[in-house]
Order: sequence, then structure tokens, then C-alpha cells
Amino acid sequence: MKAFIFPGQGSQYPGMGRELADSRSEAREVFQEADDVLGFSLSRLCFEGPEEELKLTENTQPSLLTVSVAALRVLESEGVMPDVLAGHSLGEYSALVASGALSFRDALVLVRNRGKFMQEAVPLGTGSMAAVIGLELQAVEEVCKLVSGDELVSPANDNSPGQVVISGNSAAVARASELAMEKGASRTVPLQVSAPFHSALMKAAEDNMSPLLDETQFQDLHVPLINNAEARLIRKAEEAREGLKKQICSMVRWTETISKMGEMGVDNAVEVGPGRVLAGLFRKTDRNIKTVSIEKPEQVDKYVGL
Repeated sequence: MKAFIFPGQGSQYPGMGRELADSRSEAREVFQEADDVLGFSLSRLCFEGPEEELKLTENTQPSLLTVSVAALRVLESEGVMPDVLAGHSLGEYSALVASGALSFRDALVLVRNRGKFMQEAVPLGTGSMAAVIGLELQAVEEVCKLVSGDELVSPANDNSPGQVVISGNSAAVARASELAMEKGASRTVPLQVSAPFHSALMKAAEDNMSPLLDETQFQDLHVPLINNAEARLIRKAEEAREGLKKQICSMVRWTETISKMGEMGVDNAVEVGPGRVLAGLFRKTDRNIKTVSIEKPEQVDKYVGL
């Protein structure tokens, strides 16, 4: 049983998608559509950078979506189809395009706004995120409760056993990081992000996204998807819409997502888009699921030739 998994923020880099667009017409068409829909050369930003511009959340999100969908279209043209889908945070939009629930055009408009609303939700420097390595989710939840007062901090991504990302007010994240070390974490790593994603501080972004999601046409899914907010298998249009609303302030339940795939009998997962972040998390969680990352032409050729 095959899963397609789609990366989120952090996997971007200048040059991503260029080789695929140079070699495959299916990928070129996706980049051209993105440029047309957004009214600027997103393809240039993906292919050339600059990195500082690419790192701006409102640019990062449509860029990653576009590279992932370009890789998806090439796989589809080779007859490679998934049995189940999932995407990490922003990647859930790519997964919903793959499922047929969302058109690529609509997804582009949504994620461009999502990035903008997330950036605007909290003044720069007010919030931050950090990875806690070596503590399980329950222990991290306890640490966050102990240090939260007037300021908020909570788990944002349960990425794999022993890797939990926390998010919230900068001072509270710093306190939680210190306490996590005292409680036995092997290390904590501040993340280079522009906002405290997947925390209650994103409420303004959720409020702004909700009417846009309500106006957008969703279809029932051709391929089932495990969503972020609940790690639940969904098939209906309305479930997809509500899941995207919930995920903005909710923790990404990635460890549970991988576990659910294992229970379903998934034995291989294809990371569709830039980077190898998700493949690494799969290896830490369930080594019985073989992973491959696909963004470049030679990776496609090797996978299809297996």
C-alpha cells in the first residue's frame, strides 16, 4: 500500500523544482499556472531565490505547494498513484490537491493568503518556536503547562517519538526550553521561523482564513487523507474544509499519522516535493514503511524504474 506525503515549511531552498521543470512539460505547466494565478514570477523565486524572499511566509507557502504539485503531476503522468495521502502543515493543501478535493488554482490563492495572515497574526519577534529533542509528547505537554501563565506555549508539531516542536510567546518558549532540559531533553533547538505556527496565537489567522475556506469549492476526496488536526482519515469535502480551519491553531499530529498508516498496511511512502524531512521522520517512527523523496527528474526515473 502506497502513501504520498507532502512537506511543509522548512523544506524550501532556492533552485527547487528547476530541474523538473526543465525536463518535464507536466511540471512546466504547473509553474506557468502558478505564475498566471499569482500575477508574479513564482517560478523565478523557486528556481533562483533570493533565499530571503523565498523565506517570507507568504512566498514560502505557494512556492512549496507549486513544487510539490509539479512533482505530483509528473508521478501521475507515469501512472504512479497513492492509496492514502497526508501533508505536514502546509503540505495538507498539496495533499488535498492530490486527492481532487481542491483545484491547484484555489489552493494557490488559499496558501498565499494563509501565509500572509499567519505573518500578520503576531507582531514580529513576539512569538517563536523550538524543537525539543529526547522527550515524549506527554512530557512536553506537562512542561508547557508548568511554564504557561499570561503567556502561551504549547506543542505545535508531534513530529516523531522524541521530537516535539513547541510554539508560543517567545519568553514562554524560552522558559519551556529550559525546563525541558531539566526534565531530561537531550537538547532544544530554536527554529528560524517568522511566527509561532500551530498555536493559539494564530487565532487571527484562523479567523481570516475561515471565510476564504467557506467561499472555496471543495470536492469529496478520490483518495482518503489523514488530516493534521485529528490524525483522522477523511473522505468528504466538508471534512477537508474544516480540517484546514482547525490545523492553523492545532498541533500537527504527525507521529499519529505515521502510526495510522502503519495500521492501514502502508509499506511505502513517497515524499512528493522538496527535501527529505518527512522521510527522516518516518524512519524514526516506523522503519517498516520504506520512504523515497521525489523532486528531481533522476529521482522520478529511479522510482518509476523500480
